[in-house]
Amino acid sequence: MTAELDRLDRTDGRPVYVVGGGPAGLATAAALRARGVRVVVLEKSGDVAASWRGHYDRLRLHTTRRLSALPGLPMPRRFGRWVARDDVVRYLEKYVEHHSLDVVTGVEVSRIEPAPGPEAGAGAGAGAGAGSGDWLLRASGGRELTGRAVVVATGYNHTPKVPDWAGREEYTGELTHASAYRNPRPYASRDVLVVGVGNTGAEIAADLAEGGAARVRLAVRTPPYILRRSTAGWPAQRTGILVRRLPVGLVDRAGNVVSRVSVPDLSEYGLPRPSHGLYSRAREGAIPVQDVGLVDAVRKGKVEPVAAVDSFEGGEVVLADGSRIAPDAVIAATGYERGLEALVGHLGVLDARGLPVVRGAGRAVRAGAGAGVRTGARARARARGAAKVPGLHFVGFTNPISGMLREIARDAPRVARALS
Repeated sequence: MTAELDRLDRTDGRPVYVVGGGPAGLATAAALRARGVRVVVLEKSGDVAASWRGHYDRLRLHTTRRLSALPGLPMPRRFGRWVARDDVVRYLEKYVEHHSLDVVTGVEVSRIEPAPGPEAGAGAGAGAGAGSGDWLLRASGGRELTGRAVVVATGYNHTPKVPDWAGREEYTGELTHASAYRNPRPYASRDVLVVGVGNTGAEIAADLAEGGAARVRLAVRTPPYILRRSTAGWPAQRTGILVRRLPVGLVDRAGNVVSRVSVPDLSEYGLPRPSHGLYSRAREGAIPVQDVGLVDAVRKGKVEPVAAVDSFEGGEVVLADGSRIAPDAVIAATGYERGLEALVGHLGVLDARGLPVVRGAGRAVRAGAGAGVRTGARARARARGAAKVPGLHFVGFTNPISGMLREIARDAPRVARALS
């Protein structure tokens, strides 16, 4: 690691730095390199694809192999249609080798800011648009790296999020986030409560039921849209691609029909059909649950849907309907935060959810709009002359129904065109 950091200190010129060695960072680096742009990928862990290495064992992509490949390298046919976690890791390792990417591991970037110009002095560069036009990256070990542009690709699922439930700190039972779950072996013959019915929670609940847990309950706040991953050989992802630009109301109505035809009604088991629209919720960030075992597990009584978690008291979990349960273990599949505030929050480029105001598509981020600004207000802020922040881009911060990897594969070349 020290040798790699020293190599950074001796770089000539002003490379483009890509922060993050996951699919988004590697795809962007490959696209830039293909255009002759010198690019260095900075990865805080010891390997690329760190987040993929940490996912649970049974995970497979919910998007097809063909529509999940990154630019310049197809996924091998031997991976099958639904690619396993370990094969994704192998693919990303091969991707680095295939494109001869310059990846430096063990370097964590803590803050990105405009580099001060020669006349600005040591204290300049705090505000967007000030300084030399270059970017200063403050990294581990006190390193300060200067590049002509920065692409932030630290990942949509960056920081595990556990709700601040009342009594959580005093809870005497076992409480872990889903990011720590690997397989059902530690939960054999135990009573487990999974909190959250997104794709992760649904799959972990099914995995536990199949893997020997004595009892599996699934705490549900909002009933999800459940879709088959594939119907008669047609993957749900391709439908997501076709409908993505159609009117929201139209897609909601069509989604209701598809859901009712392809997925049985689970109301009698405690998991009613959702009242909200599929695409309406997807645009808010709630991606439909693709069934890989949950429906059968619920129908067979192996997974029991229960009310949402309200609080903790001693060794008990208090549910929203007033009932109390005492599971041996609680797994919180309650999502992630983007973790961008410390890195770029001072630049005014994040919205209320901590997502970049503008991301991907080769568009420069604009500062001045402020965090939490909605689309219309953002446009008005730009019209008032909000300053551009050229050379700062974000890739991998969308989670569309058409597939995150496919979106990355489309955005990376656009960013590369803008920076070249």
